[in-house]
Amino acid sequence: MLGMAAREQDPEAGVLTLAAVPIGRAEDASPRLAAALARATVIAAEDTRRVRWLASSLEITLQARVVSYYDAVETRRAAELVDTLEKGQDVLLVTDAGTPGISDPGYRLVAAAAAAGVRVTALPGPSAVTTALAVSGLPTDRFCFEGFPPRRAGERQRRFAELAADRRTQVFFESARRVTQTLTELAASHGADRQAVVCRELTKVHEEVVRGTLAELSAWGESSGAVRGEITLVVAGTGRRRTGDAGAGTGTGSGTGTGTRAERAPHRVR
Repeated sequence: MLGMAAREQDPEAGVLTLAAVPIGRAEDASPRLAAALARATVIAAEDTRRVRWLASSLEITLQARVVSYYDAVETRRAAELVDTLEKGQDVLLVTDAGTPGISDPGYRLVAAAAAAGVRVTALPGPSAVTTALAVSGLPTDRFCFEGFPPRRAGERQRRFAELAADRRTQVFFESARRVTQTLTELAASHGADRQAVVCRELTKVHEEVVRGTLAELSAWGESSGAVRGEITLVVAGTGRRRTGDAGAGTGTGSGTGTGTRAERAPHRVR
């Protein structure tokens, strides 16, 4: 039985396609994405300049009408785009980087299109969430994505307190200017010795992956000065350690005799 918000698909309506775009380098774009950009008639873009840059980098001449679709106009523009879809035109939705709707504009349009009986499909591709999780070396069998932590201090403390006892690996987005503060607050809520990984500028020329405890990573942020770039933070769940560590899932030390994690500097990969 169809859900209350769903309607039988209208065969005469257009198709809404959520297209994942590279999170760093234009050359990571798939051939399907390049073809979709080239043939699109309407593109809804989080940043119209960004999608034009991507097309230019791929040597594509856009034929589409490009409209802006970002947080501040999402509700109003969603209604306009559904009207376009109902009139039979296809719409390609892209964000600045990664997959639309994943901590980016998109879900309101998807919900409205589905409710209107418009077909919704996806052109899969990059996501900073799964990329960071994969390179983190932390358990991937169960994880949660928390997006950007709340900015208000009270809300942040409550959110981190709720997550502190969660056994799932936790993935966050964070701005470069707040990441050190966030690491410090997570060390207080989750424990200074909780394993974590900071992924900076993933897939880009200056990609950096820094591994350590939350206390070590907080100190790294303080000593690094102004951290720059796009940040994805991966934090181990309670009682979980890196994949392959002795005592994984127990929260105990590895017993290697090389000293505790707190006695060693964060491991940095460039």
